[in-house]
Amino acid sequence: MEEFVRMHELDDCYTVSFDAGDEKIMAIGDKMQEMCEDAYMNGYNWDVFINAYLEQNAPDILEELDSDPEADMYSVYINDTGDDGKAVAEKLKKLLDDLFANEDKIYAFLEQNAEVVEWD
Repeated sequence: MEEFVRMHELDDCYTVSFDAGDEKIMAIGDKMQEMCEDAYMNGYNWDVFINAYLEQNAPDILEELDSDPEADMYSVYINDTGDDGKAVAEKLKKLLDDLFANEDKIYAFLEQNAEVVEWD
């Protein structure tokens, strides 16, 4: 399985990120925009989409994240370098890997929640 999501340990935090410009992720984003015109899936809209997804499916992760998206990148920081921070980063990476491997989960969530996502 191809990995799209990266996790790194830095001196003072963990990061979890992916390239929103990756060909497969762009294809997913294009389909999302076909389903919802506001879903122009740059890094900022991936951030709001993932936050909405986490709010419903893993709120414990969401409260630990500091977002730092860019136009072509989704990136978050977990400001805990201990075992708890590592566990949050690993859980988020696993969740995102699962979404990209099973993109129908993305489309199903979007179909049911497009109106509540606060698009950028």
